Amino acid sequence: MTWYREDSTGVTFAVRVVPRASRSELVGLYDGALRIRLAAPPVEGAANRELVKFLAKHFKVAPGTIELVSGAGSKNKVIRLASPTATAREELSRIG
Repeated sequence: MTWYREDSTGVTFAVRVVPRASRSELVGLYDGALRIRLAAPPVEGAANRELVKFLAKHFKVAPGTIELVSGAGSKNKVIRLASPTATAREELSRIG
């Protein structure tokens, strides 16, 4: 069983963020969610913007293809990656 779901709208997966880390980095999978440490604080959407920027860079996609589906004010979020590239799909498979 995979930790992400792929359908006609793209790829959807859960993320657990840890704000105010020393640096932004992908930690790995934890309880079915992708755990990511973010250097940004959870103030005025800074952590959410950093998350989108980090995921875009990590999956090598445009930031506009990443959508925060739910969890804008929470550490637990659901992300949709619209039209993932072959590189992004390989990375998703490699993580899990």
